[in-house]
Amino acid sequence: MEWKLESFTKRKLNIHPISNFFSEIPSLSKLMIVSVLFVCVTLPTVADGWESSIWKEKTYTNRRISSADPTNGNDDFIKIPKKETVTIAEIKGRGVIKHIWMTLASKDPMARKNAVIRMIWDNHPHASVVVPLGEFFGQGWGEEYIFNSLPLVAAPKKGKSMNSYFPMPFESGAKIQIENESEEDISNFYFYIDYEEWKSPLESPLRFHAEWNRSITKPNTSNQRENEWSLLGEMEKTKFKKENYFTVLETEGKGQFIGLNLYVDSPTPLWYGEGDDLIFIDGNQTTATLKGTGTEDVFNTAWSPKEVFMHPYFGYPRVSDSIGWLGRTHLYRFWVESPIRFEKNFLFLLEHGHANSLTLDLISVAYWYQSLNPKPMKVLPKKEFRVNQPEINFRHIHKWRDSFRSEKGNGEIWGNE
Repeated sequence: MEWKLESFTKRKLNIHPISNFFSEIPSLSKLMIVSVLFVCVTLPTVADGWESSIWKEKTYTNRRISSADPTNGNDDFIKIPKKETVTIAEIKGRGVIKHIWMTLASKDPMARKNAVIRMIWDNHPHASVVVPLGEFFGQGWGEEYIFNSLPLVAAPKKGKSMNSYFPMPFESGAKIQIENESEEDISNFYFYIDYEEWKSPLESPLRFHAEWNRSITKPNTSNQRENEWSLLGEMEKTKFKKENYFTVLETEGKGQFIGLNLYVDSPTPLWYGEGDDLIFIDGNQTTATLKGTGTEDVFNTAWSPKEVFMHPYFGYPRVSDSIGWLGRTHLYRFWVESPIRFEKNFLFLLEHGHANSLTLDLISVAYWYQSLNPKPMKVLPKKEFRVNQPEINFRHIHKWRDSFRSEKGNGEIWGNE
């Protein structure tokens, strides 16, 4: 389980030595070895999965807190007034939340972005989750769209049904709150919180955490030009400065990183994803413990993709429908099978273009488990500082072309001079 302490060490190899091994083996032998490797790799995964435990007798008690009408009528929702915070669940004792389902109705089209979900474990003075509601569940920019991963799902109709399957353990209580920062009421808020009530103590001190980060990046090239793919001349080499990178997560303590949602809004049609991922574990912040080769690579895709694809662990549930990669793209990646362990601290950085050369609006939600920290989490900015950037479309591109033609004397210009 993600919240139980693991004892392995994670490593990354950029070149797999087994490729050299296979090149020396006849084809039939290769097939036999691949078959053996497949069995060796997949059998432990199956043995550790739900198939091996679902038929075993359980000792917990199933519980649910929901918005069901207490009068047995059909008003199975609560109202969350504007500018107010409502505690929707307060659980005493120990257990594990296994599933959360939520949906809402409001006159505010940005209600999902303007509402905040907050989670507190074991009566701790600081919340472990403080994230805009939609972006927590994998719905960027206040939008509604289908999203299908193992731990998070936005289901029909049109992604209006928001689900979490992250296990969320607690030893001495759990509290979940919804804060409505909108100027409008959430007139209908529906929810289930399904949890297991445990009698025996938990096996791990790790608790579920989630954090929202945003940065509207600037080019950090020497001439401030947004050069990519050598379109504006020779590419610069990356010079590492922590402050030049987008920070997905920085935390102290002992824990295990599970994954992230990344919401990219690009003001240029140029490919946004040449930036590498850098993960620093337990104190070293000069040389990455795990270093990647490109943004799409860490999300397990390749060659600058622009198509909707959803796997249980990674994918692109929303891509730009504009020219090139202009506009909004949502990526996700979960290390469910092998969480990234840290004993003291953890830092996940992402380049915004090669050598941090691009202007991008980047929003991330990081998910991880760790021991409860005596320090409060990063303060979530108020909704006024979480608004979307203005959308750029074909009208703006035509105005850019008109300015270009004017600069060139309004001649017969095709646009590729």
